[in-house]
Amino acid sequence: MPVRAAWLTNRGDSAGGQTRTDTRLAPLGTFAPTGRLTSLSGVIPGSANGATVLDGLAVTGTGPGSMTASVAPGRALIQSSEAAGAYPVSLDTAMTLTFGDGNASNPRIDLVVLRVYDAAVDGGAETKAAIEIIQGTAAPTPTVPPVPAAAIPLAQVRVPAGASAGTGGIDWGTAITNRRSGTVAVGGILVGAPNAPGAYPGQFRDGGRGIERWNGSSWMPTEERHYVSVFKTTAYNMAAGSYVTLQWEGFSSRTDTAMWSPAQPGRLVAPVRGQYVFYATQTWPGGANQARTRARVNGDESQAIQMSYMATSGGGQGTSDGLPLVLNAGDYVEMNVYSSSALSAVPAAYSRASLVWQGPA
Repeated sequence: MPVRAAWLTNRGDSAGGQTRTDTRLAPLGTFAPTGRLTSLSGVIPGSANGATVLDGLAVTGTGPGSMTASVAPGRALIQSSEAAGAYPVSLDTAMTLTFGDGNASNPRIDLVVLRVYDAAVDGGAETKAAIEIIQGTAAPTPTVPPVPAAAIPLAQVRVPAGASAGTGGIDWGTAITNRRSGTVAVGGILVGAPNAPGAYPGQFRDGGRGIERWNGSSWMPTEERHYVSVFKTTAYNMAAGSYVTLQWEGFSSRTDTAMWSPAQPGRLVAPVRGQYVFYATQTWPGGANQARTRARVNGDESQAIQMSYMATSGGGQGTSDGLPLVLNAGDYVEMNVYSSSALSAVPAAYSRASLVWQGPA
């Protein structure tokens, strides 16, 4: 039997019992936790040629015009309920799956899953591990079937209306969407699990561009970095002869949630003590006079530092400047702008700011 599970059946059971080979092929041990008694379901990393992280249990079409797909050998862990525990499973040879013909009028989406049946837990009649197709419902805009309990998704396959082996089959170049995610042993570096939250502070994962650490609320690069870049989305007015503190309405990048919040939209906050550079970019519309940009630290006028000056703007003229600062954790910087003449409907795109940590101070 190519789909093997460990710790599912005993010797003498009608299901056949766990063999030595089952035990050797199934992934054993404690895997990445998601709770005190639960583990992260997923495919064990591995590759046939070293080129792909999650090569195991990949679903691929068998050829043009066919209604069949092949599932590659691989290993996985399937977490059931907390009381039931986690099932280690393996597929020791490639398996061929045959998809049902398409509906005459509408497409559908089928889901390929690796699933465990355990009569002692689910009350059913079977005790086995299986790879199966859960057929979706044909509709003008089809939806993906839900993943059953004690199962992990491997792929979803779009089956066109009228598809069959005699009418061109499934277009395997576009039909398959990979649904596999990865898991590793406890303490290992997670791969192929981009949407999985961390289970405990200090857990590591491969974020695609480097190693990241879970800090209790978000994944952070292990190389310490802190930065935020903010922007406005609505135009604003400026009264003549007074500074305006710009209120930011969104961020394009942010490493720490504390660095900018809609609750205090004018502040860029230092999360740790260190050397920072505050960048301010301002484009001035026509009619701006004695136009100035400054940084103000902690709302203190005595810590307001001028950054740029423009005597008169003919429209679309601007400045972009960087200011080095030493900030303590919790210190904040605001961007102030000034014109001796009143300005109305200054475009949102005219103002940008960012705060970038350079290193310890």
